[in-house]
Formats: sequence, structure tokens, C-alpha cells
Amino acid sequence: MDDQQAGRELISMTYTWTIDNFSKLKSRKHYSDGFVIGGFKWRIVVYPKGTGGRQDLSMYLNVADASKLPSGWNRYAEFSLTVVNQFNSDKSITIDTQHQFCAKKSDWGFTSFMPLSELYDQNEGYIVDDICIVEAEVAVSKADIKILKDQEQELQSQSSDVDSVKFSDASTTHTSLSYEQMLALQDTVISDPVKVPSLQIKPSSGQVLPYQETDSPVGPPVVEESDEAPTTPIGEKINFRGLGNIDKAYVPLLEEVCSCHPSLISSQRKRSRMFSEWAFTALGRVLHFLNTTKVKDMMEDSCEHDPCEHLQVLWEEVEAFRFDLSWLEPSVQSALGLNKFGEREGVLQKLREDVDYLETEMKGLRERLAAAEIAQGVAKRDLAKAEESFGEANMNSKLGYGRQ
Repeated sequence: MDDQQAGRELISMTYTWTIDNFSKLKSRKHYSDGFVIGGFKWRIVVYPKGTGGRQDLSMYLNVADASKLPSGWNRYAEFSLTVVNQFNSDKSITIDTQHQFCAKKSDWGFTSFMPLSELYDQNEGYIVDDICIVEAEVAVSKADIKILKDQEQELQSQSSDVDSVKFSDASTTHTSLSYEQMLALQDTVISDPVKVPSLQIKPSSGQVLPYQETDSPVGPPVVEESDEAPTTPIGEKINFRGLGNIDKAYVPLLEEVCSCHPSLISSQRKRSRMFSEWAFTALGRVLHFLNTTKVKDMMEDSCEHDPCEHLQVLWEEVEAFRFDLSWLEPSVQSALGLNKFGEREGVLQKLREDVDYLETEMKGLRERLAAAEIAQGVAKRDLAKAEESFGEANMNSKLGYGRQ
């Protein structure tokens, strides 16, 4: 990569990822460890079996901490991804690109990096002793690095000025803590609310910045999933049965299921208001996802988000609150299974296309055969006429000559 392009000064580094037991990887999507270039944290993402029924390796560069960055963040990077040929480095496959990463596009790369048949061929040298080596060379802008440092300094400055707890009803993000952490946080809220770390808020714009950790052992929930997932509504909140303020979009769904399953309410009666709000918000998010997501959405494959993985995260969150969810689990597992169904649908679609192609070929062959049969009939008639007019010649008779 050039150190400077289009007026940008760039800092470039290379990260090498050695993937052991490559053929035995069970996850559809596999992440590298995070690595830092220019103060930014990145990861490589590979799909060992391809995506969307394609028979190609898919590989992307991912902003590892995208979910923790301030609203409106973006960063420019020029990068290349390489699958190293361990027999001959000159045969290594490298593809480069550039991208302006942002919240909606925190992954960027290549859906069809190389054919799986070539990757898994033991004679090619891309996988040796079941080890695959991948490299990422990433160049980031010095200007973006400066912006990052300025933001960090601003956050540190604001953190030192905050003395009280302030949660924003309009933008608090809920995600999973362990059950033990939640109970510990509940006890902390009841005994000494001042110890609960706060969200830093800019009064002028209402924008919520990522929280800064304090000495408290437990903080407000932070999204750990780096993939961009389908968003859930964060808007007006209303009181739900005296248990806390819940997003208005979730309340009708919660009312419906709680009427059918009263244990959902009784299991949270002795909890703190904050704990109950988190619990029913987590449940509401799962219900809202199932109520608004279509089957075809679950089978879509995108580098930007994976609906199945997003649902898995939501499900793990709500399980932490120890609701009796035996009535909901079959629906969730069925939805999660649509991912494999989508892969099978891709294979079926390919087979349908093959059948259509062969039927077209057979139709063409039938038409040519019919034309050949007609031509043969004409040729036979012409032959018969020629033989009739020619007569039978005595091949043994003498030629002779004229006599007077």
C-alpha cells in the first residue's frame, strides 16, 4: 500500500493470523483476536464454508469495538487480505480494497475471496497440516488517529466532572450480564446507588456517550457483539405493571405473553425496579424481533449483520434473568434453525438452476434431432429417385466398340 493516497497520510501495519484445525471449525463465522493499528482495534472475519450457498471462502475486515464507539463515528482504511500459500509464497492470494467504516458498515471485504475447492485442495498449499494462514495489511489515516485521541481526551475530561448517576430513558442499551452480576448490581443499587457508574450525557445535544468505568465492580450493560445487527426501537417508555418503564413498542407484546404466563410477573416481583426493567426489556427485545422479522430476513447473508447471531445474543440475554421460557424456546430455536435452512435453500436453488439448464439443453437437442430426421427423409427420397433414373448397370458387360 502507498503511504499517501488522495491527500491522506496513512500508517500501515500487517497482522498475521494462524488458524489451527481449519477444516474442523464448526462455527459458520470465525473471528481472529483483536489487533490494534493506529489506536484502532480490528479483527479478521472468515467464513470457512462460504456464505449463502456459495462455494467460495468469504473474508472481511471488522471494526472490533464498533458497538462501543461514539454515535456518528467513522474511520477510513486501505487494506488487503491474504491467504498465504505455504508451499510457494508467490502463489499467495491477495486482494486489496479501501473503505470508510461506520456504524452501518463496520465490516468490509470479499464474499467470494477464493474457491473452496482450491482452498481445501491439499496439493495447492493453502492449508497444510490443517493450518491456514491469513494476513491483513491495514493502513489508517493519521487524521482519524488524531480525532480518536481527541475523543478519548474529551471523554476522560467529562468523566472527571460527573458526580451522580444519570441514566437516559431514551437511549440506555440493554444487553447481557451474568445472573450473578445482575444480582450484585441490584444489591448495589438498593444499598448505595452512588456506586453505580453513570452514562455521560451531553445536555446540549442529548447524545449519550459510552460509559466510563469507575471503581464499582459492576457497570451498566454494554453491547459486546461487534456485528451490526437489526436495530430495535428506542423511543417513548411507559410504565409496565408497576415493574418499570419499558419501551412502548414492547409493552403490548409483554402484556400478551404475561397474561398467558403469569410466572413471568411473579418471578420479578421481589427484584429492584432497575433489575425488572432490564429483565422485561430483554424479553421485549426477543418478542419484538420474532414479531417483526420475516423468514426471508433470517436467511439473508450479509457482512454487515447476521440476524441469527443477533437473535442468539438476545436469547442469551433474556435467559440470564431466569424467566421460565419453556414456552418461548421452541420458537427461538426454530428461528435460529432457519440459518441452516437458508443454506440448504441455496443448494436447492443451485440444483434448480442446473435442472433448468439441462432442460433447455435437452429441448435444443430435440429440435436438432427433429430437423435431422426431416433432412434424412428428404435425402432418402432423393436417393430413391436417383437410383430409379440411373437403372441397373451390368457391371460385368463389355464396353464394346462400334462395328460396320
